Amino acid sequence: MPNPATIPALHYPVVRDLALFDAAGPRPQFLVDGAKLKVLVAALEPGQCIPAHPETLAIYYFIEGDGMMTVNDDTFPVQAGTAVIAPPGASRGMEAGTRLVFLAAKAGE
Repeated sequence: MPNPATIPALHYPVVRDLALFDAAGPRPQFLVDGAKLKVLVAALEPGQCIPAHPETLAIYYFIEGDGMMTVNDDTFPVQAGTAVIAPPGASRGMEAGTRLVFLAAKAGE
């Protein structure tokens, strides 16, 4: 295991600028892609969706836009400033109403 003192800090002054919009669908950009933690920023065009799928524990923080997020049988409106925490194994998906940008942090599997 690496010595924590030798691992550089990561600094992203404007996370929103890392989001990539694509007419073909989401193109997540990984900020951290480790075995224990994954952190990504993703963007959806209006009407695009991420189909419901089960995942590990995750928090989603919405940076821009609005839409709907479903976790199991609950559907929540989301907008800039909203956070949604999905428990381990819960099915989750989302649909963008406007251009939607979010940050997700997921526990390793």
